[in-house]
Amino acid sequence: MLSYRHGFHAGNHADVFKHLVLTLLVRSLLRKEKPFFYLDTHAAAGRYDLGSAIARKNREYKTGIGPLWEVKDAPEAILNYLGAARALNSDGKLRFYPGSPRIVRHYLRPGDRMALSELHPNEVKVLGEEFAGDKQVKIHHLDAYQALKALLPPSERRGLVLIDPAFELKDEWRRLLDAVKEAYRRWATGIFAVWYPIQDRATADDFLRRFKKSGIRKVLVAEFSILDPDETLRLNGSGMVIINPPWKLEEELRSLLPWLWEKLAVDGQGTWRVEWLVEE
Repeated sequence: MLSYRHGFHAGNHADVFKHLVLTLLVRSLLRKEKPFFYLDTHAAAGRYDLGSAIARKNREYKTGIGPLWEVKDAPEAILNYLGAARALNSDGKLRFYPGSPRIVRHYLRPGDRMALSELHPNEVKVLGEEFAGDKQVKIHHLDAYQALKALLPPSERRGLVLIDPAFELKDEWRRLLDAVKEAYRRWATGIFAVWYPIQDRATADDFLRRFKKSGIRKVLVAEFSILDPDETLRLNGSGMVIINPPWKLEEELRSLLPWLWEKLAVDGQGTWRVEWLVEE
């Protein structure tokens, strides 16, 4: 099934949370001079026009990037995340939202490189146009889990893999965990960031229980919700499982997520948390 189009959801609260974590991870890699490798397994289109018919259908960006756009007193890490979006909106008005490939590209140095995998034929075409002529970016028309096998390990020891499924398929949770275990076996020194939705709390908890038993060490979990989990048909929040999190990431998230929740939570609903799923 290839019906999912991220343009309907671009810039919503889940994107803000995911891309804030992604920005923190990428900037942690910039602390050392050696080049790093980035793999995005579900790269989608790269950037999104919030004025398009798709984005305007549900206007989900109004629960995410919208309320943050004019904030003047944001923490530095929030401003760093917003910087990638502002780079696409030179007139200062919010029109274009960067997907994860655009956010990472914003921070790449000349020696760093990026591999983007996308299976949807329309999305991969747009992605190719977005990065046409960019020698640091390689586009792959591949299934995400095939990409993990084909592209790992890279020649670099340092780097980051973002795994961000659409969760369209019934067995996605199982496939995801199996793929992460194999990818980690191939590249144990890399950072892995795995996004998951929080709609049905029991499903997310079962995934985390099975992840804990996977044998992978040094696993941090962060979650962010703006609605209470009493309605399973909507996206109440989302989570990130982070393998090999960089130094101080836990501390940074514990500082940033309360601020973000204050800005985005609906009538005081939802919550946030940061905790170790598996320590070293």
